[in-house]
Amino acid sequence: MFTFCSLLGAQSESAASQSLLELDGGVKVLIDVGWDELFDGEKLKELEKQVPTLSLVLLTHATVAHLGAFAHCCKHFPLFQRVPIYATLPVIQLGRTLIQDLYLSTPVASTIIPRESLSEASYSYSQAININEDPNILLQPPTADEVASYFALINPLKYSQPHQPIPSPWSPPLNGLTITAYNAGHTLGGTIWHIQHGLESIVYAVDWNQAKENVLAGAAWLGGGRGAEVIEQLRKPTALICSTRGAERAALPGGLKKRDELLIDMIKSSVSKGGIVLIPTDSSARVLELAWLLEHRWRSAAKEDDSPLKTTKLYLASNNIRATMRFTRSMLEWMEDGIVREFEANSGEDKRNQESSGSGPFDFQHLRLLERRGQIDRILNETDNLGRSVGKVIIASDASLEWGFSKDVLRKITDDRRNLVILTEKMGHTQQGAARIGLARTLWSWWEERQDGVATEMTAQGQSLEQVYSGGRKVEYNTATRVPLEGEDLVVYQQFLATQRQLQNTLQPGGGTALALESSADVVDDASSDSSSDSEESDTEQQGKALNISATMGQANRKKIGLSDEDLGINILLRKKNVHDYDVRGKKGREKMFPIAIRKKRHDDYGELIRPEDFLRAEERDEIDGQDMRTGNIKHQNIGGKNKIGAVIAPTDRRISYGNNRQGRIDEPQFGIFGEVDDGAVDEGIEQETIGPSRLQLSKETISIDFRLAFVDFSGLHDQRSLQMLIPLIEPRKLILVGGMEDETLALAAVCRKSLSARFSTKEEIVFTPKMGEYVDASVDTNAWAVKLTDSLVKHLRWQDVKGLGVVTVTGRLDSKRAIELDVHEDEGSNKKQKLNSDSTAIVPGNGGQFTEMPTLDILPSSMQSATRTVAQPLHVGDLRLADLRKVMQALGHVAEFRGEGTLLIDGGVIVRKSGTGRVEVESVGFMGAEVRGASFYAVKERIYAGLAVVGG
Repeated sequence: MFTFCSLLGAQSESAASQSLLELDGGVKVLIDVGWDELFDGEKLKELEKQVPTLSLVLLTHATVAHLGAFAHCCKHFPLFQRVPIYATLPVIQLGRTLIQDLYLSTPVASTIIPRESLSEASYSYSQAININEDPNILLQPPTADEVASYFALINPLKYSQPHQPIPSPWSPPLNGLTITAYNAGHTLGGTIWHIQHGLESIVYAVDWNQAKENVLAGAAWLGGGRGAEVIEQLRKPTALICSTRGAERAALPGGLKKRDELLIDMIKSSVSKGGIVLIPTDSSARVLELAWLLEHRWRSAAKEDDSPLKTTKLYLASNNIRATMRFTRSMLEWMEDGIVREFEANSGEDKRNQESSGSGPFDFQHLRLLERRGQIDRILNETDNLGRSVGKVIIASDASLEWGFSKDVLRKITDDRRNLVILTEKMGHTQQGAARIGLARTLWSWWEERQDGVATEMTAQGQSLEQVYSGGRKVEYNTATRVPLEGEDLVVYQQFLATQRQLQNTLQPGGGTALALESSADVVDDASSDSSSDSEESDTEQQGKALNISATMGQANRKKIGLSDEDLGINILLRKKNVHDYDVRGKKGREKMFPIAIRKKRHDDYGELIRPEDFLRAEERDEIDGQDMRTGNIKHQNIGGKNKIGAVIAPTDRRISYGNNRQGRIDEPQFGIFGEVDDGAVDEGIEQETIGPSRLQLSKETISIDFRLAFVDFSGLHDQRSLQMLIPLIEPRKLILVGGMEDETLALAAVCRKSLSARFSTKEEIVFTPKMGEYVDASVDTNAWAVKLTDSLVKHLRWQDVKGLGVVTVTGRLDSKRAIELDVHEDEGSNKKQKLNSDSTAIVPGNGGQFTEMPTLDILPSSMQSATRTVAQPLHVGDLRLADLRKVMQALGHVAEFRGEGTLLIDGGVIVRKSGTGRVEVESVGFMGAEVRGASFYAVKERIYAGLAVVGG
């Protein structure tokens, strides 16, 4: 059984992706936890309902559309952290910096608490507060350290590495489920997932790119010697889940080179006039392609005398971009082969010339990284010696223009027609009659409409450049700020937090959610107290405060929130007044033990975290005004005064953290080799404001836009040609189309129905186009029958083990006295399956539901054995991996080495080839002696057959 449901992203203008796969036995696999630029918590409601039943989670790309809600789920959804999660290493590392950038950039990502939840929390207390208007109270966002800990939970995988995952504690057995990651292109570490479970072979391919780019290799569909065949592992799956975004997009004439030249020509056209070019993009995935291209073009322009790029400044702006580039430099092996060759060539040059530095693929010489809004303001105001504007190119996050530095830059360059905004992704259309969402969608609609005219220029190569005028049109600009809670709003929030902790501690005592709420409560109390502590003792104290709050709830109030004495169970000893005994007779599990929340100890790569300051002697402690600085607590009553060393105490409510130190400690910054703050500590060491209870305040402003618009497709997605070419080559039994707008999905479905129906010659539905929340049954079409085996037949079976599976061939005869003819009728295109009752008898459809005995399989009579011996042909079962064969031959003393893809050379005279379809060829060649070559040839064949199960007739 295989059921698919798209939680987000099917036939929608939103790029967010969430898919749920339910396999036989109740195994549920969630693929992606994406979000869109609105960060609406209501879109995650269905996902929250599925969390207690998930077996594992898979992530495909390090983009907001695929893992934007990951940290939110870890912090606010019960049990999500206990579900095993799998992804490639680049997705883990770049996803971490992306989410840290997201929460640093906009308070909208914290999500607003629904008004209904606040009303219920307020109503559950004796002094209820009327909530007349929506206060826009925000949930507590995860800190940078929390985000890092969430991504540390993800299990890293390599490409083409079959892996049998570990299920969640509440999941049914996975029964040999195997997951394998393959390169999807589009992003660094982007993944096509292959899921094998029983008879189901599922390929999940959303947002892939077959074309090879400057930094990223193409998707791993094609392989083998001929190169035009889909690799065996991804060919003929029982179900292919594919995205349709870009299905109507034609391939760019001239390919990659033409696209790159078009972008450079657009930039030259603007900066030669002294304009500013803004390129909005994401901060972790597609930004790598843009950064590499522009850096290398600037290097080439530095050697030219008349290039306008030589005097143009190049910038890359994002909150956490230094950490992103640091991780990128350590993952060159995941990139296209040309990047690796460039790195090796530059490394050899550096050894010969010790003065050369910064010449690697991502060692920037011209691209300057910006991480502060103040830096952006300064560079936008830069002029030359004569006071003229200097050409600048700014790559900034994010492509939606709803958060990040791109939104700030856009607002400051609206008044000059020389400036240019280059859109790099096609934005989705809004539905007819609906308001347009976001600045990027608005600008994209302007570019398509071309209402105010087009500026056309010719390049030196004769190519036409089209830049659309904005014409001074007005657009609404929204600014989101975080405002501290005060008065009744603060009381409502504290009631909401206490109620949430009450419910979750009751249902899951000691779980990860309780710990998350404890940390949130610490922030709440931190905002209203004079000091805070990060020690274990303070956590226990805060937990006690929550229990005191919960204990004040009377019997009537507990009924209002739906908790009875039976629901509380043994927790009634803590939750109800004057209850000192609990009957544990006949109870099981935690109901027999006094309730206690066990705090999970923190660990890093070197073991359990310790606090060195806890082991200082009294004379080693640094004290200011009698306060121990180990805890990082500074009282603010003496703001403006002087401490013991004469320094003026500044009015501040910020905490400073450098390196991997936990928030709340004040240490010395880490300095790099050039005397500045090390880039490696930027992602953890950004000065962060302590976030307490707050609400979202939105302010609207209308701005007039006069810059020009251009579009160069740097989305790195499949186009119409690649989809229509590859899907028939993959030959899926069932095709599920998701991840695109309605018109794109339906258009591709019509094309695929024609090609696939002709191949399989079936009247059944092959192509599915589900909408969000719609379940699709795409199970493999098989007929399974149950028979009994006699004891005499079982004794003659000779099982062979193939990678944990027992394989045997059976030749027998159905007992003529008990054999029955099963008549299965078709009803409206769906097959009725044979049902078995608990007494191992069969319900035969068509016979009025009568019970008959199960057919019995017995050994053949001696008179029939000779006649059937020639009917069944032997076959080989198993999969030969050349890497395993190489290890075996080397262990036997042979010389084995790889010579090209899919070719293994043994003893210099025997070649073993494996094609993309799985066919293995053994050939004896070379100049060695015939006797020696023959011995190696037969030794190789012997080891190949030893790794396979020969199932005879």
